[in-house]
Amino acid sequence: MRNINLRLAVHYGLTIFLSAFLLFQVQPLIGKMILPWFGGSAAVWTTCMLFFQLVLLLGYFYSHWVVRYLTPYRQSLVHGSLLVISLMLIPISPSLDWKPMGAENPTLRILGLLTVSIGLPYFVLSTTGPLLQAWFARERFGVVPYRLFALSNFGSMLALLAYPVAVEPVFPTLWQSYLWSGLYACFVLACGLLAWRGRMGEAIVFQSHDGGPAPRWSDRLLWAALAACPSILMVADTSFLTTNIAPIPMIWVAPLALYLLSFILSYERRGWYQRRIYLPLLVVGLSALAYLPTLGINALPIYLSMAINLSAFFVACMVCHGELSRLQPDPSHLTGYYLMLSVGGVLGGFFVGVVAPYWFNSNYELSIAIVLTGLVTAIAIIPTIAFKRAVWHRLTLALTTVALLALAWVRIDDHLEETSGAEVILRNFYGTLEVFNNVERGSRSMLHGQITHGRQFTGAGKLDLPTTYYSTDGGAGKAMQIKAAQGPMRVGVIGLGVGTLVAYGRKDDYFRLYEIDPLVIQIARQNFSFLSRTAAATEIVLGDARLQLEREPDQQFDLLVVDAFSGDSVPIHLLTYEAFAQYFRHLKPNGVLAVHITNRFLDLRPVVKTAADHFAKEVKMVNADGMPEKQVLRSSWALISSDKAFFQHPELSSATGISPQTNFRPWKDDYSSIVSVMQ
Repeated sequence: MRNINLRLAVHYGLTIFLSAFLLFQVQPLIGKMILPWFGGSAAVWTTCMLFFQLVLLLGYFYSHWVVRYLTPYRQSLVHGSLLVISLMLIPISPSLDWKPMGAENPTLRILGLLTVSIGLPYFVLSTTGPLLQAWFARERFGVVPYRLFALSNFGSMLALLAYPVAVEPVFPTLWQSYLWSGLYACFVLACGLLAWRGRMGEAIVFQSHDGGPAPRWSDRLLWAALAACPSILMVADTSFLTTNIAPIPMIWVAPLALYLLSFILSYERRGWYQRRIYLPLLVVGLSALAYLPTLGINALPIYLSMAINLSAFFVACMVCHGELSRLQPDPSHLTGYYLMLSVGGVLGGFFVGVVAPYWFNSNYELSIAIVLTGLVTAIAIIPTIAFKRAVWHRLTLALTTVALLALAWVRIDDHLEETSGAEVILRNFYGTLEVFNNVERGSRSMLHGQITHGRQFTGAGKLDLPTTYYSTDGGAGKAMQIKAAQGPMRVGVIGLGVGTLVAYGRKDDYFRLYEIDPLVIQIARQNFSFLSRTAAATEIVLGDARLQLEREPDQQFDLLVVDAFSGDSVPIHLLTYEAFAQYFRHLKPNGVLAVHITNRFLDLRPVVKTAADHFAKEVKMVNADGMPEKQVLRSSWALISSDKAFFQHPELSSATGISPQTNFRPWKDDYSSIVSVMQ
């Protein structure tokens, strides 16, 4: 009997582990597949997270419903049917029909695409944790199955960490899909056997084993609130990290991994979370999270900023999830408990993914999450403390109130300071844009987060001077001047910014500008005058440049400038072999491709070098130093062309070649690795 019970526990455990592993492997996989279609923005990941949380909620609701209202035989029949039907939808592959045309709402389109691509398999996987734990509790009456929840989160964290380290760098996207689909088939078999085994079991009686009362609605609301706080913190803090500290896509993994680790530690055993340790750390952690955004982007070393931020975030997650673990109900109410946890996660994801981008004009969600986490944890903890005297209870309430007001004041003061003097503050799916007029410097700037995306002098005699990364000493500026000397130019620009490059335009020149964010176009036209003052003809194309170029006939550009950034990150889909094939299709035989690769964290030279070699083109680097007095920033440009005469021009005498990097694997649409280019 003992061997049978052990085999049963192993079967349940492995099935739950595999389902959680697949659940979190498919998230970065499908995100990577559709990222190129929506401009490579971090908001794509945020929207994907909202979808995953919504489907997880549906899965938990389904698990709660079938366990509560269906007999074991019908549970087996219904769930077995879902398993078989879901097999018909693999291997996973998003349909090309869902590619955006240019002006659609990205959030709705991403949600629809994910629904038809992976909706049912993901739904089936999301039901596994609570459903199989309920079945296990039914078969092993009296055994508390919550450690299986810790095992599930361990599988999730392992999948998440394995993807950027062991999956993405090794397998093309197509093979990733095949491998995932093969493992999913194994999961369906394992779960199907458990469903078949439990068909003759007895239904769960929904009352506590000790005859205690069922959870109250106040308990359920507290479960949801404690689950919502880490959810909001996770997505909001990820956005803060990638926009203001380290705009590296792989950083997206860190907060989610810590979020899952806190679940594992909280539910694996009670001893990991101790109030006497974590509550003082929570006060320090929330204070650090509130104070860090008040510092400049280079005030602290990057690794110190990230260490402080992620440590504080982890402490907040541990407190919320530790308190949730302390509030575990009797296993007979297990599915309802997980349902409320999922409700909280969805509310948090909905707030950050839908409410914040479309209702706020700036990034306020992290501030709200910090104060809300302090408030909810106080509500959860203070009533459970047995105070020896009433005065200690009142003193605790007073100190907590003061601490929460202090956190709120720090964040409100920071928001007032960072928006002080801003002429424009706008926000949408693609991020927050701000326009500042610096009277002392005599210039106006557009910022995305803390990254400058364009600047113009305000003095009448300097309005047409190219600034920031586009000065006459930079790579794009030199290419413009060389091509201008050969006659009228036909120029393509990927990434509008404030329209600085059209300052090089003359009467017979033509500039075709590709921009995915309508707010950037609005600001460039209304708050800057490069577009209105240029003598060249200009045309702006709304939508992802890669998709637009694929649809257009050959443009025969003399020069094509690739200068699209999200924060400080270059969208990966604009740097693959397939993207370069489109660029060269639209260039004249002697045309020049200028790729802006300035980055503090990524060395993109091997990427452009392998692409240039693949298409038998020559590539040179033009590095320019910053000149504050001229409003010029440091820049690195890769110039690519098959025109040898172009590179022999005196303007490019200081340009340097790029040494080949051995064992560098070229980037393609089905393969790219951020790890390979991290500095």
